[in-house]
Amino acid sequence: MDSPRKKGKLPRLERHRYQGHAVIFWTNTLEERARGWLTPAFHATFRELLLHTAAREDLFCPAYCLMPDHLHLVWMGLRRETDQLNAMKFLRTHLEPTLGKGREWQHQAHDHVLREEERRRNAFAKFCFYTLANPVRGKLVKHERDWPYSGAIIPGYPTLHPFAEDYWELFWKLYVAERESEPPPPATPPLRDLA
Repeated sequence: MDSPRKKGKLPRLERHRYQGHAVIFWTNTLEERARGWLTPAFHATFRELLLHTAAREDLFCPAYCLMPDHLHLVWMGLRRETDQLNAMKFLRTHLEPTLGKGREWQHQAHDHVLREEERRRNAFAKFCFYTLANPVRGKLVKHERDWPYSGAIIPGYPTLHPFAEDYWELFWKLYVAERESEPPPPATPPLRDLA
């Protein structure tokens, strides 16, 4: 008799790669590619929980896209203390009950930590637009703007959307302002003479 297949863990980088100012593309997929959960009500709950996640872990989400059986997020850490593994655990834990009918996430989210060249402004915007174009590639809509389940979460800016004409200019201003407002690291106490 065959034993059930054990769920293996996806490879992860060292923890520090998910902390601080890391920029990460996340994919969360439902077990057995379950469908039927993506509704306007779920989207509203998702945005609320993503806002709490962003505030809790000090991060921006410049682009997200919910698909019928998975979701994509681009997260940018704003503080040295930001921990995206903690943020992902928080979001998945609080979002899973809203999936309904016994649906659950696959064992682990998939991640891609963006390299330096992927983080440059124009390259980064292209990466985000590629994420937002998933519904077009999936033949769900003809134009990215027609998909109702995509957007961004920047705390304090509830209507900011990646398809707005001035989005990227405003986004980078907000991002730089948040990064510059980070308090300096604690000063190292002076060494005392032990004699």
